[in-house]
Amino acid sequence: MDMTGRTVLITGASRGIGAAAARVFADAGASVVLTARSAEALADLAGEIGEAALAVPCDVSRYWEVAAAVEAAVTTFGSLDVLINNAGVIEPIAHLVDSDPDGWGQSVDINLKGAYHGMRAAMPVMIAAGGGTIINVSSGAARAPVEGWSHYCAAKAGTAMLTRCGDEEGRALGLRVLGLSPGTVATEMQREIAESGISAVSQLDWSVHIPPEWPARALLWMCSTAADDYLGQDVMLRDEAIRRRVGLVP
Repeated sequence: MDMTGRTVLITGASRGIGAAAARVFADAGASVVLTARSAEALADLAGEIGEAALAVPCDVSRYWEVAAAVEAAVTTFGSLDVLINNAGVIEPIAHLVDSDPDGWGQSVDINLKGAYHGMRAAMPVMIAAGGGTIINVSSGAARAPVEGWSHYCAAKAGTAMLTRCGDEEGRALGLRVLGLSPGTVATEMQREIAESGISAVSQLDWSVHIPPEWPARALLWMCSTAADDYLGQDVMLRDEAIRRRVGLVP
């Protein structure tokens, strides 16, 4: 898919799915605005990509920082065509009875409120421009409980509803709002899960996790009309039929 002339803002872009998506979209011709809390990692990635990349250190739990990143995208590249709400954390993994209320709340601030902040900042800009695409990175945890993940499951379930609400309110205004449930991916988050030793997910062999380039390519595909059947829904990358449509498997 040719993304020449389009601007893509990616949260959580310093590593994992976000960094892979930055490279995939840049290779497709897009200008990419990279946000994350790690300024050094962002600067390294932006330097790798070149002049088509802008690094904007940002904590998605703070609305004003997300709004500033959206403003920077428009000021620097002239538009905001795609928002990928990818930023997320899995820590602190703990059973409910042992969970730290502050840590639990901070996780929700990033995983759920961070997605809301991105949508709230981007939607008016996109609507004024005549349209745009918003993709929320979701999880199977949005639909099924996982031991030790009450914070993450609750936040991802809320994010899935945000996707539905965004589609309900935005489709007639030119917005395409959908989600991606990537399955288990070989990222630093999976290492944190493994180290916790809590839940069946922590026991999975590393070989079963897909590379971050797969969801990155799925995100690019989702920006095309080929994914319009999934507006307001999560695209489930575990589905072999989806993998074939994206071109990940024969």
